[in-house]
Amino acid sequence: MTGALVSLQGVGKEYALRTSGTRKLAAVASILRGRAPPPASTFKALQDISFDIRRGESTGLVGVNGAGKSTLLKLIAGVVRPSSGTLTVAGRVGALLELGAGFHPEYTGRENIDLACALLGMSPRETRQRVGEIIAFADIGTHIDQPVKQYSSGMVVRLGFAVATSVVPDVLITDEVLAVGDESFQRKCISWMERYLANGGTLLLCSHGMYHVQKLCTRALWIHEGRLHRNGAAADVTREYLAWHEERSQGPAEIAKAREAVDTAPTPSSQYEVRSMRLNEVDQVDPLTLEQGGALVLSGTIYSPDGRAPVVAIALLRADGTSIFGTFSEVYGYQPQALGPNLFAYTVRFPRLPLLPGRYVARSHAMDPEGMRLFDQVERKFDIVGHSREMGLCHVEHEWLVREASSAAPG
Repeated sequence: MTGALVSLQGVGKEYALRTSGTRKLAAVASILRGRAPPPASTFKALQDISFDIRRGESTGLVGVNGAGKSTLLKLIAGVVRPSSGTLTVAGRVGALLELGAGFHPEYTGRENIDLACALLGMSPRETRQRVGEIIAFADIGTHIDQPVKQYSSGMVVRLGFAVATSVVPDVLITDEVLAVGDESFQRKCISWMERYLANGGTLLLCSHGMYHVQKLCTRALWIHEGRLHRNGAAADVTREYLAWHEERSQGPAEIAKAREAVDTAPTPSSQYEVRSMRLNEVDQVDPLTLEQGGALVLSGTIYSPDGRAPVVAIALLRADGTSIFGTFSEVYGYQPQALGPNLFAYTVRFPRLPLLPGRYVARSHAMDPEGMRLFDQVERKFDIVGHSREMGLCHVEHEWLVREASSAAPG
């Protein structure tokens, strides 16, 4: 990787708050008298943001709603200007922020393609060369020659993504683009982004799904209350972000929601399905009984609508929803066994389950072959029985040591 494509040094952004009619009249009166108007109240959306994004890096952007993420993306995309600091962008930026927001409702889809391509700096000749590819990618059929005001929201998103990616940018900015549109559209989005990254593209991905950040990004930025709270490896930043969510949560339900953000993608569907799930070869609704320290085997079958081998995700949780463990088959290069054209079997074994006595839940998740989207899940309960005076969720190997008197005595 060479020089920085995006560089921010001490960048801040302030917005003037709406003032009352009285304050506006006072400001006008001051101007008419030749005086400076009273200072307006401002909201500091971003403060003292500094970081670089280098060519070929994939960077995730995380933070709660209202933290300043969207403002930061708009600054880098050139939609708004910073109020302070220095922002430098070297190269063409492609921003997938509000797909289709710039379309003229009275124009047809084809006419909006011409308009959008012109705004992207493409010549009429370049537009003619690429219009067929854009229309094919959008895949909205004869609606391409109908006014955009007649489009469904999904059709607008399809056309917006097709246009936005018609020119491969040096830096691609996405804001929750993987959380909109139907399953077919999301598959196209993911495939395009994976090709883009494989060809050395530079990505800035904003997402509430920690799984997407871990899957697509090597670095992550955590924006909190308008400031850069953490900048580091994606795995480290997302882990700390989830831990922070746990600490601020009010109960088990909130903890489970925050923790499972790393285990799941946000788009549910019924296409890939968990057809069966067994614990220790038993498929029953009643909880399975298991001795403490015993082996647990999760197995089952998953239906794949297109015959491709799916990714299997499994998770263990406490009965109250507290997440304990989760992983994916692709992490270990494991591929489910084909039982037929569309049915695949999986098995995962825990040889010595370290859980303390209590009730637990095992989940199997069906994901697409890209490992990006969750489509279905099935769960089974099991009880760990035994006698233990230890506390918590699991037994951690340990030993109590007795030091010799000579070494234990103070020096």
